[in-house]
Amino acid sequence: MKFVDEAPITVKAGKGGKGCLAFRREKYIAEGGPNGGDGGDGGSVFLKADEGLNTLIDYRFTRRFQAENGQAGMGTNCTGKKGDDLILTVPVGTSVIDDDTGEVIGDLTAHGDVLLVAQGGWHGLGNTRFRSSVNRTPTQTTPGTEGEMRNLRLELKVLADVGMLGLPNAGKSTFIRAVSAAEPKVADYPFTTLVPSLGVVKVNRHRSFVIADVPGLIEGASEGAGLGIRFLKHLTRCRILIHLVDMLPMDGSDPIESALGIVAELEKFSATLALRERWLVLNKSDLIDAEEAEDLKQRMVAALNWQGPTYIVSAANRDGTVVLCENLLNHLEATWELERQDPAAAAAERKVQDVMQQEAREHIKELRERHFEQRREAKGQSAENDLSDDLDDDDDWNEDDYDVEFEYVR
Repeated sequence: MKFVDEAPITVKAGKGGKGCLAFRREKYIAEGGPNGGDGGDGGSVFLKADEGLNTLIDYRFTRRFQAENGQAGMGTNCTGKKGDDLILTVPVGTSVIDDDTGEVIGDLTAHGDVLLVAQGGWHGLGNTRFRSSVNRTPTQTTPGTEGEMRNLRLELKVLADVGMLGLPNAGKSTFIRAVSAAEPKVADYPFTTLVPSLGVVKVNRHRSFVIADVPGLIEGASEGAGLGIRFLKHLTRCRILIHLVDMLPMDGSDPIESALGIVAELEKFSATLALRERWLVLNKSDLIDAEEAEDLKQRMVAALNWQGPTYIVSAANRDGTVVLCENLLNHLEATWELERQDPAAAAAERKVQDVMQQEAREHIKELRERHFEQRREAKGQSAENDLSDDLDDDDDWNEDDYDVEFEYVR
């Protein structure tokens, strides 16, 4: 299944049915009076989270959805049929944003979560409703109201407790294969990971957490270099970030300079995400002797002014990975317990995540607009370009249906 993590759609709720103008006319019954029924309400549009989905590919090409209109009222006080609601299924972890106002309508973070995104129109009233002691033969009716119409942007952010970041070939995919049942592609060339991958790390039979691997960053990623920073938004839901550093890069680069570059790109992307708790993990200890590894660790801690935990591991040989995962889970469980006991702490965490996600949207939007401007300049077109070209540009920007498989491994 091809991975799509962002999709603009337009939803329109059904229109309410109009009221009926009718009078009772039966043999031997004089002046039967009004009996026009009300119309039916229009159908509403809902989004529902489904854990069986892991991509927004269904909304890649079909982008307009409309609920059923309400039926008009009928004589003999018959009410029109209500329009059927339209329920669109999306992956768990989908955020819904009003594309016109930028308002975050809601997040679907659990299986079965339902979110109303477009309210159906109200029914019109039949003339029976207007009968009174001074108006025995009313001819008034009301039309149904229009259903709500919205331009939405769906953003999928994978649900993980721990997120990994680092340069291409730092060993992130090897690490996630070592600690979970996930099997992302591993090769001796950069950018083998093109989309996020998830794995469940089981420390023991009843204790586990979810870890996410995102495509590697390079210098200039915040300006669009490499695969850019678009996948960093998937880390905004993570409680802990693992900064994985290759101690012996194949290209001979300095690991300390590489680590500093990743921190700089993270700060450019989101200042709040850069302040997220991070653990420094130096990988590939099997390729370097213990004294050199410890010396590199001390120099890197000093260069980064590192205050958090630091580990030396070998993902390929699984050396040090068990202790690291146990410590990660212990820290996560303490955090979860604190939030269960203290609602204020849980609210503060949600607020931090909202800020990170807003900063991510703003940065990606700015990068997208810059991308559009560069394409217009290359084509010799003005900023007042027609809408069709803008849509073409947007489709090109969202060209994320890579020919790779994406699956959650449980």
